Amino acid sequence: MTLPNYDALTVGDELPPLELPPLRRVNLAIYCGASGDHNPVHVDSDFARESGLGDVIAHGMLIMAYGGRVLTQWVPQSAIRSFQARFMAMTRIGDAITARARVVEKLEQGGERCVRLEVSTENQHGEIKTSGSALVALA
Repeated sequence: MTLPNYDALTVGDELPPLELPPLRRVNLAIYCGASGDHNPVHVDSDFARESGLGDVIAHGMLIMAYGGRVLTQWVPQSAIRSFQARFMAMTRIGDAITARARVVEKLEQGGERCVRLEVSTENQHGEIKTSGSALVALA
């Protein structure tokens, strides 16, 4: 994978979005196994309803990971210097998540030319699920 050209980027440039199919229960079950997070609000519909959620909700870290994937489809993981996100809303079965990133700053840090990106995930209704930022070193 070739790094994007720092000089060719401008503030406001958007990365290609990552559009995912609607979330299914099997996605949550697979993530439970991979992460070790078996909290019943993610896998047990009865427990989730008794907790007032209506149904199971997705793991916040799964949705954040989708934001990370919009970065790694653009640069190799080794170019990412930081990535953080705030969880804004619960993600439910049937939500089709789109991850987006936009250049908000060009800077030099630690001798590297970097871009700071605004990274977000949203569902098909435009409801923001995560909002955060990333710092990426470029050539």
